[in-house]
Amino acid sequence: MKSFSYQRATSVDEAVLAVAGQPETVYLAGGTNLVDLMKLGVSRPQALVDISHLPLGHLTHQDGHTVIGAMATNAAVAGDPVIRANFPVLSESILAGASGQLRNSASTAGNLLQKTRCTYYQDVSKPCNKRAPGSGCPARTGAHRDLGILGVSTSCIATQPSDMAVALSVLDATVSLRSATGERTVKLQDFYVAPGATPHRETVLEHGELITQVALPALPEAAVSRYHKVRDRWSYAFAVISVAAVVVMDAHERIEQARIAWGGVAPRPWRAFLAESELRGHEPSPALFERALRAELRHATPLPQNEFKVDLVKDVTAGLLTDLTHPAGDRKVTR
Repeated sequence: MKSFSYQRATSVDEAVLAVAGQPETVYLAGGTNLVDLMKLGVSRPQALVDISHLPLGHLTHQDGHTVIGAMATNAAVAGDPVIRANFPVLSESILAGASGQLRNSASTAGNLLQKTRCTYYQDVSKPCNKRAPGSGCPARTGAHRDLGILGVSTSCIATQPSDMAVALSVLDATVSLRSATGERTVKLQDFYVAPGATPHRETVLEHGELITQVALPALPEAAVSRYHKVRDRWSYAFAVISVAAVVVMDAHERIEQARIAWGGVAPRPWRAFLAESELRGHEPSPALFERALRAELRHATPLPQNEFKVDLVKDVTAGLLTDLTHPAGDRKVTR
């Protein structure tokens, strides 16, 4: 591991000023991903600014809305009674994502910013456009079974590994950012950027910008939500694919609103807007689910080793939608 300097920030402003203008300086929160990358030689910062003691661990609830501080631990978020009652999809995604030990350390902001687990990215002896722009993407002709099928490019097919981000996408979350010049808020869905020809740029964050909180708008009173993850082993592992869904049924048992997000298939949480549009206003049925999900997946560009993900994510999503669209007496509402 490369040697580095260390500073513990005592305020948000101090942290932002310490990183702004210093391209080799990065924030340190829970460290559950950054420290691993430093050990591998993938991340080689000259300085760390520790933000773990800043007053950003809040969890506040008002009128169905929730605000989650950037330093709120995954354990605190997943175990919060209001989140479990109002946003079970979020709690379920966190519980599926890591062991209790990691949840006690990992922060909300850090979870959203964790790096891909593509083996070529993590191996500094191999070329990787995400790690070294212009060096190539050997995954396309190499081991790509766990990599993306949607929103990828010829430069990169890596996937974003966060379970929490998939749930936050389907909840229409927003992310607040602080920089040396001010504050801004972006939708979680717009926070991540497509790889295109610049896969090393993964989010809209400018250097020195700090995530301060994530906000969740209230769900409709009749909303139901769930998270389902497919992984290679029952113990904690990254998603082969995952599905987050929110459904609202109307008085005539038609789908009034459907939101679907996928993990393990794209460089960002993949919001299935085409499928959502196809579902809206119709009575749920296997044929409807098949048609809507096929419409979304017609844009998939799988490679030989991961083409199975097309049918897998379709079938898992159809099963989850079936569970969420049972008659009202059989549904479990979110609050």
